[in-house]
Amino acid sequence: MSTRVVITGIGLVTSIGIGREVFWKNILAGKSGISEVESLDTSAYSVHKGGEVKGFLHEPYVRNLNSDQIGRASRFAIAGARLALEDAEVDLEEIDRRSAGVSMGTTSGEPNQIEQFDNCYVANETEQVSPYFISSYPCHYIAGHVAAELGFMGSNMMIPTACAAGSFAIAHACEVLRKGRAGMMLAGGADSFSRITYSGFARLLAIAPDRCQPFDKNRKGMMPGEGSCVLVLELLEHALERKAHIYAEVAGYGLSCDAFHMTGGHPDGDGAVRAMEQALSESGLSPAEVDYISAHGTGTKSNDQHETVSAKRVFGKAAYETPISSIKSMLGHTMGAASAIEAAVCSLAISDGRIPPTINYEEPDPECDLDYVPNEARNHQVRVAMSNAYAFGGTNASLILKTCEGQ
Repeated sequence: MSTRVVITGIGLVTSIGIGREVFWKNILAGKSGISEVESLDTSAYSVHKGGEVKGFLHEPYVRNLNSDQIGRASRFAIAGARLALEDAEVDLEEIDRRSAGVSMGTTSGEPNQIEQFDNCYVANETEQVSPYFISSYPCHYIAGHVAAELGFMGSNMMIPTACAAGSFAIAHACEVLRKGRAGMMLAGGADSFSRITYSGFARLLAIAPDRCQPFDKNRKGMMPGEGSCVLVLELLEHALERKAHIYAEVAGYGLSCDAFHMTGGHPDGDGAVRAMEQALSESGLSPAEVDYISAHGTGTKSNDQHETVSAKRVFGKAAYETPISSIKSMLGHTMGAASAIEAAVCSLAISDGRIPPTINYEEPDPECDLDYVPNEARNHQVRVAMSNAYAFGGTNASLILKTCEGQ
């Protein structure tokens, strides 16, 4: 049996749209999902914007669980899962749900739940704490809630490796499939907007005042965001057997740790370089064969400079010929969902032959001198795409996606 893993369904919940079609239309149009924060009081901070998913209604997606007993990130994850299954044309009544699993990533889990507890504690009203608090806050319940909602009884994993978590979850799902331990996997990431996250980045002085400008000389920082992305992963034979539409094949991945600094990447990009080299090695591809790179691209001074350095170390002269863009310029940083969304973007770029722009790019930075696809989407044949993610703690992940040959 082949161990080739393919992506057959994409489900998205983002600040620029819910569902694959509207998301892809808006990301190619360079639409910004950044707006004034409404879910929390930002008056104590000097910044007030973020990438919130406004107007989200969970009722069409959360059908079996009691929505009052689960957090916002779990609702996002369930919505992403149902949208992905619908996109993949999977009939839940026709698959063996005993061998269907879930692999999810997150940064914060369900921070809104602990914030509600904190509010009650500070107000000396602990009797108001929901009896479901203890079963809704721990981050592993996000994957558990997806499984319970859908009746997926196979492997269930939650990976909280911060901003690289979505890629880690996809990598784990691939291994489960390749070892024959599941027939189908849902993989991705989810995080919700929260006071904890916003306060942390505000205290770090990492949030931009108005907009996110990755790789621009005058960039001022990142934008917190929220959302989810879930992919349907299955072995190629299974996908062909059910005549599924295949977006892309997961050709390889690389995982590493800088072991250098809690919040700052290695200045020479050592960990990022190792993750990219591992992914290329596993895929059997060379840097010159990569047609597009989806950047981590947070818009902070250090990240963008370090990311440019690491790309040059791996790609050499080809770095200047390979388009690289950051969708965080539009969505903000969706934390644990970010790299899963970026994997979806790579899959859609391969399937559609177009790549999204880096918006808000105005003045080139001499230290960031690659092709960042400024401000406008580009028609570009993408046979091979790389998605990179770099997280607090020095955690790095690179995915290689490619056109699925032999369909």
